[in-house]
Amino acid sequence: MSGQGLEQLVKMVNQISANMHGATDEQAADKVATHLQKFWARPMKEQIIAYATDGGEDLTPISRQAVERLREVRAAVEG
Repeated sequence: MSGQGLEQLVKMVNQISANMHGATDEQAADKVATHLQKFWARPMKEQIIAYATDGGEDLTPISRQAVERLREVRAAVEG
């Protein structure tokens, strides 16, 4: 992983995922993806999606699922 900004994004998405207490992995991934879609700026979303697409080795499993769902939603919206 390169760049301070990307490192911070990975840390943030992993923290958001870790705070989904009481949710199943599927529910947590959905909630995290919704949070990213609503509150992260477009460049942040693009950067985390690109990172996950390139392997995303520092993402937790829930974070990885959430970013994949975010990618799917963005692809559907942008057509």
